[in-house]
Amino acid sequence: MNTSTPLTTIAAVAAASALLLSGCASSEGDEAAQHSQHEKQSEAASGEDHGESHEHASDGGQPPKGIEKASDPTYAVGDEVTLTADHMPGMKGAKATISGAFETTTYSVSYTPTDDGDPVKDHKWVVHEELKNPGKAPLKDGAKVTLNADHMPGMKGAKATIDGSTDETVYMVDVDTGDMAITNHKWVTEDEVQPVK
Repeated sequence: MNTSTPLTTIAAVAAASALLLSGCASSEGDEAAQHSQHEKQSEAASGEDHGESHEHASDGGQPPKGIEKASDPTYAVGDEVTLTADHMPGMKGAKATISGAFETTTYSVSYTPTDDGDPVKDHKWVVHEELKNPGKAPLKDGAKVTLNADHMPGMKGAKATIDGSTDETVYMVDVDTGDMAITNHKWVTEDEVQPVK
């Protein structure tokens, strides 16, 4: 009985192993490249164009429970204004009508949608009353929160990070961006609104 392994068998096993290992290395390299490409796409989607990738509802609905109406806002309900905000395509420079004015802390947030959508960076805006068990306002930059806001698909229930905050008067507006008519759009702040000229 021959107990030695032929050299051709050893060479074949070694060659197969080398091919398998090189295949794994190639696959891992491809995955890293794909992940890098996905991150670039996510960053692009969460920049200027995040309004396109995460459409706002055509009716923003009622203000959240517990939010206080502004006692003496610069712009009253029914006032016509021009928006300087650029939250979505067609918004900057659009004419709008104030549909609500409120006193609260308003936050910009970064979050990953619950519907597996691309991460959204610096979303403007959510108000303190749209956070789950937020504690006392204002929250510090970097605070971790859960969103109760439902402005866009995948937003409600998402984990978010506070990027910044303001205590300016915040407004709901009815606006026609050219692509879409939105009732009770949430939110624009005092410095994102100016009188119609």
